[in-house]
Amino acid sequence: MAREVENIVIGAGPGGYTAAIRLGQLGREVLVVDADRIGGTCLNYGCIPTKALLSATGILEKAREAARDGIHFPG
Repeated sequence: MAREVENIVIGAGPGGYTAAIRLGQLGREVLVVDADRIGGTCLNYGCIPTKALLSATGILEKAREAARDGIHFPG
């Protein structure tokens, strides 16, 4: 089923979905097209997942350091 749309945003990364949201706020019809998931590389594969892993690693390191102070975790 084909139909015309007023605006098309190609790419649902940080810039694309921000543009689409703004168009919606302005009452404009918008279609977002992306080959992958909304959020782009940074959100789904790059920056955010990497920071989550770094945070988890930091927590694990603190738990290991706590053993020197007599605090032990099972496992």
